[in-house]
Amino acid sequence: MTNLEGRVLRRRRAVDPPPGARDELWIMAELARRLEAPGTFSPEPEEVFEELRRASAGGKADYSGISWAALDADEACYWPYPAGGPAGTPRAFLDGFGHADGRAVLVPVRTRAAGRAVDPSPRRNRREPLHRPGTLTLVTGRYLEHYQSGNQTRRVHSLHEARPESMMQIHPATAAALGIRDGAAVELTSARSRAVALAQLTPDIRPDTVFLPFHYAGRQTANKLVSSDAVDPISSMPEFKAGSVTVRAIDPEETTR
Repeated sequence: MTNLEGRVLRRRRAVDPPPGARDELWIMAELARRLEAPGTFSPEPEEVFEELRRASAGGKADYSGISWAALDADEACYWPYPAGGPAGTPRAFLDGFGHADGRAVLVPVRTRAAGRAVDPSPRRNRREPLHRPGTLTLVTGRYLEHYQSGNQTRRVHSLHEARPESMMQIHPATAAALGIRDGAAVELTSARSRAVALAQLTPDIRPDTVFLPFHYAGRQTANKLVSSDAVDPISSMPEFKAGSVTVRAIDPEETTR
C-alpha cells in the first residue's frame, strides 16, 4: 500500500484466515480464469507488485526503482522512485508546487450562505434565507465508529454498541432555553423534512448550532434535513453539510413511530 505521504509499505497478514476464506488476489485470479480472460492474473503478492513496478515506470507515480526486498526489509521507499534515479522522493514538492513553473495557482471563490432552500410551491421558485426567527444552524458529520451510511460498521457488534443511535449535540444554554434535557428525544425540522434523535448536551458546540451525524436511516436520517438540490458547480456534490432547523423535545415513543 501507499500512504498519504507517498511512502510504500508492505502489509503483512495479521492472523490466519478461517477455512474457506479467500484473499482478493485469489478471487481476481479465479474470476479471470473462469471468465477465460486473455491475460493472466497472479494470486501472488510479489508477482503483482513486480507488474505494478514495471507498469508504473516513467509515470508520475513511478514505483520502478522499488524492490520487493526493500519492502520486505521495511526500508523507507517514497514514490516517485524511478529505476536508476534518486532513491525515492520523501518530499515531492519541497522546492515548488506541482505545476510547470513551480508556482502555486490561487483560485478566488465567492462564498454564499449555506442552506438556502428552494420553495416547494409549484407556483413560485423564490429562495428562502438560511435563518428564520427561532432557528438554529444544523451541521452534519461523522462519528469515529461509523463509516458513511453505517451499512458496514453496524454489522460489527462493538461499533454498533458504541454508537447505536443518532445523538444531536446541543449547547446546554440552548437546551435549557428549549426545555431539552440531556438524553431526551428531540425532533429537528427544516423546510424540507423532519428527523429525530437523542439530545447530547455539550459546551463544545456553539449556542446557535446543533450537530447531527448522517449514519442513520429512517426517521434519524440527517440528510433529509439539508439540501440535495443545491450542488457545487464543479464537483456536483450536494450541499449536505449545513442547513437551518428548529428543535423541540418530543415523547420518546415518537422516535420509533
